[in-house]
Amino acid sequence: MATKLQHQLLSLQRMEATEGEIYRRLAKKQKNPSNKKILLQIAEEEGRHEAILAEATGQTVKPMMWKVWLHSQMAWIFGLTFAVKMLERVERDASTEYRKLGYDDLADEEDSHEERLIGLLEEGRLTYIGSVVLGMSDALIELTGALAGLTFAFGDLKLVALAGLVTGIAAAFSMGASEYLSTRSEKKDTNPLTAAFFTWIAYLLTVFLLVAPYLIISPDTTPVYGLEPHVLALVCTLIIGIVVIASFNFYVSVVEEVSFLHRFAEMAGLLFVVSLISFGIGILLSNWMGI
Repeated sequence: MATKLQHQLLSLQRMEATEGEIYRRLAKKQKNPSNKKILLQIAEEEGRHEAILAEATGQTVKPMMWKVWLHSQMAWIFGLTFAVKMLERVERDASTEYRKLGYDDLADEEDSHEERLIGLLEEGRLTYIGSVVLGMSDALIELTGALAGLTFAFGDLKLVALAGLVTGIAAAFSMGASEYLSTRSEKKDTNPLTAAFFTWIAYLLTVFLLVAPYLIISPDTTPVYGLEPHVLALVCTLIIGIVVIASFNFYVSVVEEVSFLHRFAEMAGLLFVVSLISFGIGILLSNWMGI
């Protein structure tokens, strides 16, 4: 029993050492004084927790440097808020374990970390998350539907790719301009040009991801599971669309603490419904026009 308890305490001690190091490293990279202060305060708390556990175990531990590196990179790529909230998800489990072991004070402080971070952390990129959602979701729904219709109307990979790129790139500039005018007219605290850029780049990147299968798959490709090359390209596009939806909604569910399944099901459902309707329209128009 003593061995099991010792193992639990050492595991928690190592977690505290690791998270303390993560918060210190994140604080060093912060230009925002408020964010820096919050992160250093929490790092100090984690250090104190580690010291309390060290008294119980009689041992010293080192941080798990791979985890420190991972969260540092996560903060650089996905933003401070995402990295910190992913870290706090682990601490929720830790607070439960602390209570089981009788360390209620440590559990209460672990629980308070997230509440403080949610209310105080400031990150500019999250201000424009709505613009990213607008660009990405519009590109997913509109272009996937257009590609589905064009695929069955023409059945030519290169022609569909050309039409998709022309349509998508033009729509990206249109969406960016619309977001600029919308943001400026609503007189929000956000910069209209920055909002327009985020909408434009999100739309454009999504366009290239969705069109990619039509550029990569060769017209001479042997049918896979009976699927002709142009149909295979469409299936790949739909899969990419689902992956993009899942990835982005996971990000949003973490930083905004909303339901992942609800948002994912809603967007994925719209994607398939629009694609199905466009598929039918493509067949009808191609038959009517004799193409």
